[in-house]
Amino acid sequence: MKRRIISIVSLALVVGLASLFYLTKLSVTAQSVVLSGQVFQASFSSAIAKDALVNGDVYVKDQQGKKVEADYSITSNGKSIEITGLNEGSYTLHVKDKLGITKTDFPFHVYKELPTVQSQAELKSHFEMVKKLQNIQNENFAFNETTTEQSSSEESSDAKSDGGHSTTNSQVEGVDEADIVKTNGTHIFSLSENNIAIVNIEDPTKMKEVTKIRFGPDYYPMQLFLTEETLIVLAQKNTFHISPYKQSSNETERMSMPMEAMTTLLFYDISNPAVPKLQREIGTEGHLSGARLTDSTLYYVTNVYPNYWMMQEQEDTELRPYTFDSEKGETVTPLPYKDLSILPNSKEATYSIITALDVSNPEKNEVITKGYLGGSEQLYMSKNGLYLTTSIYEEGTANSKMLWNPGSMDTEVFKFALDKTAIQFVASNRLKGHILNQFSMDEYNGYFRAVTTKGNSWDQNEVSENNLFILDEGMNLAGSLTGLAKDERIYSARFMGDKAFMVTFKETDPLFVIDVATPTSPKVLGELKIPGFSNYLHPLDENHLIGFGYETRVDTQSGSKEPLIMTEGMKISLFDVSDLSNPKEKDTEIIGDQGTYSPIQYDHHALFEHKKNHLYGFPISIYEQKDEKEYADFKQDGALIYEITPEKGIERKGNLLRPEVSGQLYEEWESSIQRIVYAGDTIYTIAMKEIKSYNMDTYKQTGLVKY
Repeated sequence: MKRRIISIVSLALVVGLASLFYLTKLSVTAQSVVLSGQVFQASFSSAIAKDALVNGDVYVKDQQGKKVEADYSITSNGKSIEITGLNEGSYTLHVKDKLGITKTDFPFHVYKELPTVQSQAELKSHFEMVKKLQNIQNENFAFNETTTEQSSSEESSDAKSDGGHSTTNSQVEGVDEADIVKTNGTHIFSLSENNIAIVNIEDPTKMKEVTKIRFGPDYYPMQLFLTEETLIVLAQKNTFHISPYKQSSNETERMSMPMEAMTTLLFYDISNPAVPKLQREIGTEGHLSGARLTDSTLYYVTNVYPNYWMMQEQEDTELRPYTFDSEKGETVTPLPYKDLSILPNSKEATYSIITALDVSNPEKNEVITKGYLGGSEQLYMSKNGLYLTTSIYEEGTANSKMLWNPGSMDTEVFKFALDKTAIQFVASNRLKGHILNQFSMDEYNGYFRAVTTKGNSWDQNEVSENNLFILDEGMNLAGSLTGLAKDERIYSARFMGDKAFMVTFKETDPLFVIDVATPTSPKVLGELKIPGFSNYLHPLDENHLIGFGYETRVDTQSGSKEPLIMTEGMKISLFDVSDLSNPKEKDTEIIGDQGTYSPIQYDHHALFEHKKNHLYGFPISIYEQKDEKEYADFKQDGALIYEITPEKGIERKGNLLRPEVSGQLYEEWESSIQRIVYAGDTIYTIAMKEIKSYNMDTYKQTGLVKY
């Protein structure tokens, strides 16, 4: 019987590459590398016999061809197998089909640690294999969209901000996240178009822009970090194609080259905020996936899509990602092979580049950069670990690369240990379903927890369901809950120590309360069904949660066979979970009608919090239904501040909305509020072109600066 076998041409090709063997009746999909102590997983295109292990139709042999004693587990449908107990070395998986006719030998290797790429030839072989596996030529990958990310027992860093000024609302205490606005209590640093505005707020009645950091057309500032005397600007820098082309003095030829994106970090000394001094510029090829700052160490991750499709046209195509460091010169350089690895179970031709720098002395400290073949979408980071996720699409589906169809995918989670600037890959595991965002993940007492949605509510062949998985330090499955809230999907999640909270939705909003105190046996303790849904859950205290989302109503008059769910105004919910088996919605606030919008619905950084005064606020644009119109009209925009406590519930305290203007159809972009911060007893609203100050007791405006 004729076979078409893809051969492994070098050891490096084996490292981390999931290979396919195409046969007439049987093919095997598996990771070609596994770390010792992890599970080797393989899937089959057709079922193998239930007694295949007994009959010797499935076994592993070592380099000498001897059968290896190991722990085998075949799924009930006979289409996959898991093998544990293999020591470091080279092996071959031997498989016969259900009829015992077609045979397949699948080579793989068990490593103690993730090996690095050794040469250009090995790297090129990897991309050649990827081209064959994914059957793509002369076309780029679609971007893996990042929906941009507690350690659960820890409250958000902003929730701890009882000092003199705001900090960014971050997921994990002690792990800062980049944002478009930062303050140190005396100055506000904010993104303003293609500039960074620095405003002195020491006297809120006489605020003054002291300077503006201006960037040229090649730079696009995106986010900021702020330490005591250093402002860090994360920017996208567009540059001409940095792969090695034949040199030419012809300016026209140079200008015709495609543009590449490089994530660039610019470090400014702000000991005198009025005169910021550029200390250093570093860059990593690719688009920014996420960034964190903890214990004076900055980490950021980029995704790179190398030009591997050009290999046939140009033999010397550089397949390594490029980096830049102003301390080492003015040119970009490719990463050394010793800093590149191929992640287990990776089928992507996409790099995840992890960069670390001790920012206590940003001018002199060494930049550490590691490249891993295996794309990343979501990012979660604790103080000691970094987790990246990538989608694994089912084989043989016509829409296998459609990003809008999360039901047909699983998720591979990669764990990296962090020790200052030292980065080490630990292990990975594949979870059933799609991870929504960073709040769907958590690390607590050494365990990694995640919730996922598998399937689609509109797909009758694979109706959606939701799952919770708990993995140990080695990323091995410790416990799970599956099949929750069938025909619904996850809208938000939050972990708080030994409790997990998950909101799903289709017609009503079930808030699940899950006990994860015993990692091996998580269990649902309570469930609350109410109208509407929450897009973001925020801890108020250990027994209460605040939900930010939308109210909904059921439209039975639309003529549809099934009820049509209509989104109404923005909804704030106060959940009481003191009785875990009986969660309650203690209070609610509905703002506006359909179309009412706040950035907090998709970006938790937009939440203002003053923990000591129990204040919570957010920017908002309010739409209102008038005169029985089919659609709501724009009313006004600005910000709202609430006092939220378990005793009094949700009480509006500050109305920072701009007055209604007759005939105004939408927000004014330049003055639309993006963030709210506080310093001392003053609240500041930051827009693209202005900052306003308000007394925290009276909420009366005290100052205005335009820039």
